[in-house]
Amino acid sequence: MTETISAAAAGTWTLGDLTVNRLGYGAMRLMAKADGSPSDRDQVIAVLRRAVELGVNHIDTAAFYFSSLRAANELINSALRPYPEDLVIATKVGPGRDPSGNWLLPARPDQLRGQVEENLRQLGRDHLDVVNLRIGEALERGTGSLADRFGALAELQREGLIRHLGISNVAPEHLAEAQTIAPVVCVQNQYGLTTRREDDKFITLCAEQGVAFVPFFAIAGGSENEQVAAVAREHGVSPAQVRLAWTLHQGPNVLAIPGTGGVAHLEENVAAGALELSEGDLATLG
Repeated sequence: MTETISAAAAGTWTLGDLTVNRLGYGAMRLMAKADGSPSDRDQVIAVLRRAVELGVNHIDTAAFYFSSLRAANELINSALRPYPEDLVIATKVGPGRDPSGNWLLPARPDQLRGQVEENLRQLGRDHLDVVNLRIGEALERGTGSLADRFGALAELQREGLIRHLGISNVAPEHLAEAQTIAPVVCVQNQYGLTTRREDDKFITLCAEQGVAFVPFFAIAGGSENEQVAAVAREHGVSPAQVRLAWTLHQGPNVLAIPGTGGVAHLEENVAAGALELSEGDLATLG
């Protein structure tokens, strides 16, 4: 990999009329350290500002990303306003938490406006670039129809509060249903080299429709396996960088949103966007 680190090295994709670098940033890790203790506010604000310096122009967040002392949207607001013109902030609605942090039942269609307005207030925006409707609980894929909830978001889109819509924690049938209501620009699911590989075909389906596939927890994999370690040694990089590079190699419509609370780790993640894996590497990992 080159010494010059830029998220642009990963290439670009379009979310509707918005062009983003395929290597982005997930804001969930802004709230706390790996051991659960509160993050260092100055440090994570520095991470956000460094991310933008490195060409990251796609940040994934949510109003329910908060801990006892930190809230992701507030940190993004403090670090980056006035926002760069090319910065795309994607958020998600559906799940909710009360002020104490307790999880609530998923929002009803009539409650989604309040969740959208909460994100607007926290981010200091008059509209949201991308809003994903997340269905299901925890990491279990949602079931049943999403028409009433997605329809409520489509109405907010028509009002100008939302620019583009996506769906999260879903199966192909949810994409088909949502597309009959309003255009879908992205699908956000848990997916990675050793996780949820049943979505391999879903990625292709999304690509055929011009829809971005945005994995979360793409680096997660439990104990590292020898194949990943071997490819990492061959390239002189970390196993996490190999996992990120593999993710981006799964299709031109695949975006990566790794999160971190440290600048050095951020730079390592962004550098992974330039890591070219050979056919031999992919066969080893596959």
